[in-house]
Amino acid sequence: MAAAPTVPEVVLPSSTGQRQMPVMGLGTAPEATSKVTTKDAVLEAIKQGYRHFDAAAAYGVEKSVGEAIAEALKLGLISSRDELFVTSKLWVTDNHPELIVPALQKSLR
Repeated sequence: MAAAPTVPEVVLPSSTGQRQMPVMGLGTAPEATSKVTTKDAVLEAIKQGYRHFDAAAAYGVEKSVGEAIAEALKLGLISSRDELFVTSKLWVTDNHPELIVPALQKSLR
């Protein structure tokens, strides 16, 4: 079996020191014709070594991504949520001062 390719990383500063984030990740925009669920795709990606996932509230997949992460923890595929990077987007319809914080809080849940 061939070794998994090395994924380039970018160094991010954080309050607890520097973190390295893979520059490539799995996009989770739903595919209308796919028979594979987002949860299944993310779980399989974690099994294959992916550690960066891109989502958006407008895609309607954030809950499924969270469920896959919970399952990966339960299965011991990862030891902590801290091993993963999940990026999301503030959708244009939420880009109003009174909507930004609630939209971000919803994504984080």
